[in-house]
Amino acid sequence: MTDPAAPHAPQPDRVPAPASVTARLHSDIDADLTRAAADPDGFWLEQAQGYEWTRVPTQGLGGPQADGTGPEFTWFADGETNITVNALDRHARGEARTRAALIWLPETGEPTVYTYGMLLTAVERAAAGLRHLGVGPGDRVVIYMPLTPEGAIAMLACARIGAVHSVVYAGLGVSALRDRIADAGARVVITADVGYRRGKLVDLYAIVAEAIAELGGVEHLVLWERIKEHQREHDARTVAWETLFTHGRAPAVPVSAEAPLYLLYTSGSTGKPKGVLHTHGGYMVGTSYHLRTLFDVQPGDVFFCTSDIGWIVGHSYIVYGPLVAGTTALFREGAPDFPDPGVLWRAVEDYGVNVLFTAPTALRLFMKLGADVVNSHDLSSLRVIACAGEALNPEAWRWAQEHLGGGTGEDAHAMVIDNWWQTELGAPTLGTHPRWPARPGYVGRPLAGVDADVVDEAGNTLPDGQQGFLVIRRPLPAMMRGIHGNPEKYAQVWNENPAGYLSGDLAMRDEHGYISILGRADDVLSVAGHRIGSADVEDALVSHPAVAEAAVIGIPDDLKGESIIAHVILRRGFEDQVGRGLRASISEHVRRELGPIATPGEIRVVTALPKTRSGKIMRRVLRAQALGQDPGDLTTLEG
Repeated sequence: MTDPAAPHAPQPDRVPAPASVTARLHSDIDADLTRAAADPDGFWLEQAQGYEWTRVPTQGLGGPQADGTGPEFTWFADGETNITVNALDRHARGEARTRAALIWLPETGEPTVYTYGMLLTAVERAAAGLRHLGVGPGDRVVIYMPLTPEGAIAMLACARIGAVHSVVYAGLGVSALRDRIADAGARVVITADVGYRRGKLVDLYAIVAEAIAELGGVEHLVLWERIKEHQREHDARTVAWETLFTHGRAPAVPVSAEAPLYLLYTSGSTGKPKGVLHTHGGYMVGTSYHLRTLFDVQPGDVFFCTSDIGWIVGHSYIVYGPLVAGTTALFREGAPDFPDPGVLWRAVEDYGVNVLFTAPTALRLFMKLGADVVNSHDLSSLRVIACAGEALNPEAWRWAQEHLGGGTGEDAHAMVIDNWWQTELGAPTLGTHPRWPARPGYVGRPLAGVDADVVDEAGNTLPDGQQGFLVIRRPLPAMMRGIHGNPEKYAQVWNENPAGYLSGDLAMRDEHGYISILGRADDVLSVAGHRIGSADVEDALVSHPAVAEAAVIGIPDDLKGESIIAHVILRRGFEDQVGRGLRASISEHVRRELGPIATPGEIRVVTALPKTRSGKIMRRVLRAQALGQDPGDLTTLEG
């Protein structure tokens, strides 16, 4: 499947982290890398000792296939805890009781702050209310809530009594929601009357009511009414959110470290969504470890994550990771450029944000809007800007380092770091620590305790510079423990390649051990016998000064096997040049960067690209459109 002759965009030299940045950092994971390489099980067991357990684990990695030969493994299996004790109780009992745990910024209106003491009380009461409805350990609860504190409280309340929550992004439609509720076998659904998006109300209750109309297994629909202006008939199963808080307080239920914590359904850009299962113990240890070490987040910091609780990043780094670490999580409902393009950076300035976690899609949006949007704000409180969710192209990295991080000189105040992981992995797996040199276009190195490799179909390690499959050879604590109702699919990701867990991504390693993610294995272009990663061509396209974002597909070609079609979004100010040779200029730029074999046969200028709600480009939709075919299920398509 590999082709050593396949072209690759020339990459810049590695960019050292400025001394002014490293002097402000707290963490340095180099010692952890050495320790974990020598004894990975012992390393993770040591990390687990820093939490509260009702039964302290003595075992790290276990299970019948703990050697990585299959999916049956455990972490800290003889331990017992509840993640909410570590996220709430232990902080609320001490000096952190009055520290801000959550700061929520609505799209309109005043911010809301929950201290650790306030949040613990709210979660205890909501948990008691769910218990009054008959929810107990192992029961599934679907949460279809906007990005608000109430959504986080609902998640934590489920976890506190041992129930399994499944958050569905409050933007998916009726059929997508119905499928997820049915697959999870949820007894209770929690929702709000409305959400806000770009100043418009989204009627969430109507979507849920239609989704559960014929689902007899749903016993209760808990409704939080934000505006209470809708006069309508409620489903007979509807229970007011406020009534949950009238049944006292629920203590945390001790559960096995391997007890299920939540199901999270993947976006389904390549097929039917699957319910990924995560557990209390390993997920708690893995997510908070990387928050402290890779993202350098410390108690007292303000950590701003621009994701949503409907996605894995929101689970790990809006709710659980920051709270377990005892820091302050800032999050915001609404689009990053509404009501004005500077709203995100105003929040960074106003709240003194120390670490920002965002997505390449957001960075490219601000590239398109222009540097003036960010340059008018004081971002000097930032020391780390982490980016994940899809490939971070070199142009976006350079732009962000210059305009968000203050450049690469000694007066820089922050470092832009890439990291890679998946819903299935729960926490970062590859990354560039802010002390390490960055290599734009390369996500970074395997992190402490991670045994990652680039291999061929037979599981053999490939030489540096050669494309292959990205695999994880040994299980990690934060990894999924299963796929709900589909053990065959879960086994497949472990058994399809002899090397271990098959990520589905193509990758390439350089001589320093840095890994570049080249795109999904099914997004590889085959042109005249050469295999070219879609990310290679897209990176070359967006390095043209006129291109803000790009997506490429391959369509059948009688001569070359596949011909490349590029879809590009132009940066502001270039729209009027389309008819004056701009396409030829872009095409020649790609030819210069990658060689003739990767030059697009057609360049289509578009105003938007089809994406999932999590921001991933749905290339199958573009391919179907180009071929005149039915694009299939579009329930996860961003509206």
